[in-house]
Amino acid sequence: MKIDKTPLQGLFLVESSSIADPRGVFMRCFCQSELSEAMGTKQIVQSNFSRTESVGAVRGLHYQTAPYSEVKLVRCLRGRVWDVAVDLRKGSPTFLHWHAAELSSENGRMFVIPEGFAHGFQVLEPASELLYLHTQYYQPTHEAGIRFDEPRLAIAWPNPPSDLSNRDNSHAWLDLDFQGIEV
Repeated sequence: MKIDKTPLQGLFLVESSSIADPRGVFMRCFCQSELSEAMGTKQIVQSNFSRTESVGAVRGLHYQTAPYSEVKLVRCLRGRVWDVAVDLRKGSPTFLHWHAAELSSENGRMFVIPEGFAHGFQVLEPASELLYLHTQYYQPTHEAGIRFDEPRLAIAWPNPPSDLSNRDNSHAWLDLDFQGIEV
């Protein structure tokens, strides 16, 4: 695994090498010891899967608040997505900055998204599938989100956003006095 830092402190892009032969492909998707720089001592406690059918569909931007903030590892198993992480950490030098990368089944990339970040993605190929690994259990009372089209973020989605859930469309705009979240 090759672990690359991004411009946002704590956000890593991991590239996994694959071994191919006539039978197919083998790739290590997770290794606690190799990912310790990105995850510290946090342990994976939950995994989730999503498939999104339509190109242009946006899911997000989601996060969990303290004390259930989580590190999230996101990998594309099928298709292609444009994956976005937004720094919401109170006092961070990159507060409200975002970073995006294309994740695909072909490139084998994975985002390691730290606590205090919102996450979302846009589908670039039909029926794209993602696997998420989490260091916290899902807590409905601590789930939160911000709008995909929040003007203070000015995320440059590659395609016109479409096919949003009612939940994602109902996220509030950030208050002008929003100072970030504690992690």
